[in-house]
Amino acid sequence: MADSLARHVSPHARLALALSGGLDSVVLLHVLLTLRDFHPFTLQAVHVHHGLSSHADAWADFCAQLCASHAVELTTHRVRVACDDPAGIEAAARRERQCIFAALEVDFLLTAHQQDDQAETLLLQLLRGAGPKGLAAMPELQQRPGWRAAQLRPLLGVARADLLGYAQMHGLDWVDDESNRDVRYRRNALRLQVMPLLAAHFPGSRATLARAAALQAEAAGLLDELAQLDAREAIAGDRLDCAALAGLSLSRARNLLRHFIEQHGQPMPSARQLNEALHQLLDAKNDARVCVRLGQVEAWRYRGGAYLVPLAPAPAAPVRWQGEVSLWVPAAGAEVQMEAVVGTGLKRAVLTAGEVTLGVRQGGERLRLHAGGPHRSLKNLLQEQAISPWQRDRLPLLWCDGRLAWAAGIGLDADLLAAPGEPGVLPRVAG
Repeated sequence: MADSLARHVSPHARLALALSGGLDSVVLLHVLLTLRDFHPFTLQAVHVHHGLSSHADAWADFCAQLCASHAVELTTHRVRVACDDPAGIEAAARRERQCIFAALEVDFLLTAHQQDDQAETLLLQLLRGAGPKGLAAMPELQQRPGWRAAQLRPLLGVARADLLGYAQMHGLDWVDDESNRDVRYRRNALRLQVMPLLAAHFPGSRATLARAAALQAEAAGLLDELAQLDAREAIAGDRLDCAALAGLSLSRARNLLRHFIEQHGQPMPSARQLNEALHQLLDAKNDARVCVRLGQVEAWRYRGGAYLVPLAPAPAAPVRWQGEVSLWVPAAGAEVQMEAVVGTGLKRAVLTAGEVTLGVRQGGERLRLHAGGPHRSLKNLLQEQAISPWQRDRLPLLWCDGRLAWAAGIGLDADLLAAPGEPGVLPRVAG
């Protein structure tokens, strides 16, 4: 514990402890209080009230009294967990906690994960078919995307039995979450049913599994270094060069694609999804329209490059403009501002006299960009402007009395342009 602080925490750093009131976090609090005279830091605690147990209020009160007795500032956050979340109630609760932790204005968030947790996490990941990064389980120090604080787990080398002995020796009190005994949850089933059986036949299995996780973390680190080397030639901004990807061995290409996905802050897809994406990106014809779903993003191939794109908004009907300064266009997933101008933009008198709707293209739209010029297909205009395929179907459009008058990124109908000195309205995508 002291070694972990010495390795990672500089003097006078700001620490926040995730305090549930359970054995592990209570012991961690006690140890921190004994160490701060030798390793100065500021300490606060944060408790997340999930409201899932009838005892949740009592646990929050316990944490408040414990912190008050040691003059430690405590912040309690009440969250609402969606019990019908498709990912499960545990995942939903974890997501709510992480939203709280991500916003903490501290240098380190300390969590009380210990050696038994690490062994259980390794087994869970192994049973999910995870690779080295998943089998690395939990690192001691982790910088999560979007978090202000680094997450530190200083108890990873300490067994749960040792924490219990410490607590009993110092006369500590803690709360017991009854859900930890519910074997319908996979982690509880491992902890209560599988791990004791393993320990009976393989003494020291918890420490051995935790050591295996550390070795997997080392292997995962080497794979990351290899991906970074390959990325120098293959990744520029948000583009992954498909030719460079094809020049690698299959396993190395798969490693680079994982790295590309992680760069975008996305969770790793299943092995089946990853292999399908790699196959499509490498083997499709150059002019093929490639789009593969990877969780909450899509992998697109366009002009020799691969891109990760958020999922398109759900289909929605056009919305009517009734003079608002701005309005949300659900089908485009965008806000369109309607700026009042003079001598430019679309004629305000025409728009206010007609029916103005905003949405996305349905196919067959045409637009005249120059006075006296032809009405050209929007499809050809989008191609000429090199607007990517995934953007084309999300592009906000404006119609006046059924006539296309504006396409974002393309232009305005030349026949509806405001004359010099005439009031106009200039649509534009916000942000």
